[in-house]
Amino acid sequence: MSKLWQKNSKVATSVEQFTIGNDQAMDLYLAAYDVLGSIAHTTMLSEVGLLTKAEQVQLKKALVEIYILVQSGNFKLADGVEDIHSQVEMLLTEKLGDIGKKIHSARSRNDQVLVDLKLFLRAELIALSKAVQSLFALLQEKSEQYKDDLLPGYTHLQLAMPSSFGLWLGAYAESLVDDMTMLQAAYKIVNKNPLGSAAGYGSSFPINRTRTTELLGFESLNYNVVYAQMGRGKAERVTAMALANFADSLARLSMDACLFMNQNFGFIKFPEELTTGSSIMPHKKNPDVFELIRSYCNRIKALPNEIMMMTTNLPSGYHRDLQLLKEHLFPAFQQLKNCIEMTSLMIQNMEVKKGLLEDPKYQFLFSVEEVNKLVNAGMPFRDAYKKIGLDIEAGQFTYSTQVAHTHEGSIGNLCTTQIATAMANVVKAMEFTKVEQQIEHLLNS
Repeated sequence: MSKLWQKNSKVATSVEQFTIGNDQAMDLYLAAYDVLGSIAHTTMLSEVGLLTKAEQVQLKKALVEIYILVQSGNFKLADGVEDIHSQVEMLLTEKLGDIGKKIHSARSRNDQVLVDLKLFLRAELIALSKAVQSLFALLQEKSEQYKDDLLPGYTHLQLAMPSSFGLWLGAYAESLVDDMTMLQAAYKIVNKNPLGSAAGYGSSFPINRTRTTELLGFESLNYNVVYAQMGRGKAERVTAMALANFADSLARLSMDACLFMNQNFGFIKFPEELTTGSSIMPHKKNPDVFELIRSYCNRIKALPNEIMMMTTNLPSGYHRDLQLLKEHLFPAFQQLKNCIEMTSLMIQNMEVKKGLLEDPKYQFLFSVEEVNKLVNAGMPFRDAYKKIGLDIEAGQFTYSTQVAHTHEGSIGNLCTTQIATAMANVVKAMEFTKVEQQIEHLLNS
């Protein structure tokens, strides 16, 4: 089958296969967004006189039909078709004849794939945000539920000071707020329109880039057409960094859970159906879910560096290297959402051990509490520290397991409401509803 760019000569089959690589499979991720971009582009073309209104109406009707086919899961690239852009144009030409051939006026596959990527990344960031908000709410709920259940705190994996299950879970909830702030930064970079930059140097056609920006619900333009092309790779990298931050939080939580499930700790346990066994050891209840979350997330953490290395030393303009960025980034969204879903399942069904710190082996967790009592009674801190240290060395240390921390963010004052407000403010600033409504309007107006 001929290519959009092909003239009279044919490319060697080996070259064709190598250059296309896995791109057809990756392009299925972009199918719906290629159609959306084409609807906006042809709408604008009719408004500036490069298509008639009648042609635009026919094209939009056919494009919406393709969009519905994509959403049904029954869309695929035909054998020999190079990419999603070629497939859509081919379907339109088969249906509408010469009208279908007009769709590519004033754009290049370079800016076409750019807008597809931006729309795809934007939609995935919105979906990821919603998944994270659900996990965040669960962590806050469980944090409040277990706020009075004490837990050993560690530094250097050595006993340090009293913590609580509420403090532990609440820490990961607040971590997600910072992670969401990084997502917001990626979203702001992604939510800019590159369409109309063509091959990276603009077009002599009198196109209206502000109009396609409005139609696609972008916040603004990538104004400079050279930078619009240079943004390829950067958008993927900053998005990967946003994913990596969430992945880091989940990986660390998973490592905690693996330790806390260990019989030498025995802090938490899960229903048998959420753990796995051993082929020869009948007592085993393995934390396979958390181990796999940890590994998936550690792999996602490598993505920003992978993208950075693949784009190292590229000059301005388009380069085929950029094609390969899709292969690990695109599947990572679903992998991360799967990890979020499984983390939620495990936390929802987690049972914590009550009265942990009544065990004398945790007595030295309370050394600072005893120092502070002496300070409150008027003793200088350094003298109080020395006295308790000497008592410990002499085997004369006495303590109480009652703690009374009241400052912001401590065991007795988790600031759950304030953390929830911080998350709500970050999410609100991204105005997801506005984007979703605009896409709905584009399809149905």
